[in-house]
Amino acid sequence: MFKKDYKKRAKKKFRTRKKISGTAQKPRISVFRSANQIYAQMIDDSTGKTLAAASSKSKEVLDEIKNTQGKVEKSKAVGKLLAKKAADNGITTAVFDKSGYNFHGRVKALADGAREGGIKF
Repeated sequence: MFKKDYKKRAKKKFRTRKKISGTAQKPRISVFRSANQIYAQMIDDSTGKTLAAASSKSKEVLDEIKNTQGKVEKSKAVGKLLAKKAADNGITTAVFDKSGYNFHGRVKALADGAREGGIKF
């Protein structure tokens, strides 16, 4: 069952990546979700460089997520941290790439946290 689910997500991911690409002014926010952690990075696809990155393992977010209950709140904190790092680099808009995941739960919470932090997409 696991292999089938991975193939399905990979197929959705590559289908989306054909249509979405990021630039230096409007980077792509790529999300990876593991069983316990969540990772996000802003990528400039024209040069292939990561402009900002945040995860639930980041030192900046560890103090905030120690008091939270559940993974959804952790994801929202990661989204806010990503928005803060993007603002430091002068980025205000982005394209959201959910990497084949459904847009609910932790992925949606990360997007909402980024929006609260000031990123428009």
